[in-house]
Amino acid sequence: MTNTWILTTDESIGALVETAASIGGTSTVVAVAPSAPSVTGVDRIIHVPVAENTPAEAYAGVVAGLLADAGSDVVLTANRPAERAFAGAVAAALALPIIVGATSVGADTAEVARYGGLTNETVEFNGAVLVLDGGAATQAGGPAPETHEAAPMGATVVSAQPASSGPANLAAARRIVSCGRGFKSEEDLAIARSLADALGAETACSRPLAEGTAWMTKDRYIGVSGMRVSPDLYIALGISGQVQHTSGMAGSKIVVAVNTDANAPIFRIADYGIVGDIYEVVPALAAALA
Repeated sequence: MTNTWILTTDESIGALVETAASIGGTSTVVAVAPSAPSVTGVDRIIHVPVAENTPAEAYAGVVAGLLADAGSDVVLTANRPAERAFAGAVAAALALPIIVGATSVGADTAEVARYGGLTNETVEFNGAVLVLDGGAATQAGGPAPETHEAAPMGATVVSAQPASSGPANLAAARRIVSCGRGFKSEEDLAIARSLADALGAETACSRPLAEGTAWMTKDRYIGVSGMRVSPDLYIALGISGQVQHTSGMAGSKIVVAVNTDANAPIFRIADYGIVGDIYEVVPALAAALA
């Protein structure tokens, strides 16, 4: 029987809980957080309380110690900064491989996209640490948390600078409006946000807008080296549709594309396409949905 461990700092692990259920066996959540989370669909919750002004990453060694005998188990972590620190510590302590961005996971195999999503590779393992999209928050309930008090490494938060906007959770988004190089200025992204507001959607972008112009933050970049998403609705605005981007949104159920170039590759995968200027089409769509 396979044991699955889920390492997290909050309740946004719905996709990981589903993966653990599909693997079978027992599932244990190790939650490093100020207060104990409530997680349904798992067998056990171990809560590691975080001391005031201490970063969660400082508990990476504690997490690795909790998993000291889990050499042949499956370890799942959300693709977030602190959780990636946990993944590295556990993999180093247990001499396990780290697998990033698997599209499906079993008890001893995983499917991993290669070459920008052009092909999938089946990876076999006897125990592994997998870094995946965490998903949405789970429902309240589940087993009573067990508290594990432990001393962290010597690290202290001395200052905090709030970001202009909260981190995106695109993995849990059911609707996404994504922006590409068809936008001429950062201010023009407001029309995309108006459409997203009308749809109750998250905004995202292709790589140039995150790593080239920095008009949007990197946590909103979808593509081969960014986020992988599978929303019910994906609207691509001014995005040509190169494989570097489409590999990140290939799991979308319905794709709508707006582009002035009728021969843009994005139209080959779009369910609905509009050949037109985003500066005319997008405001009209937002007005129709208002």
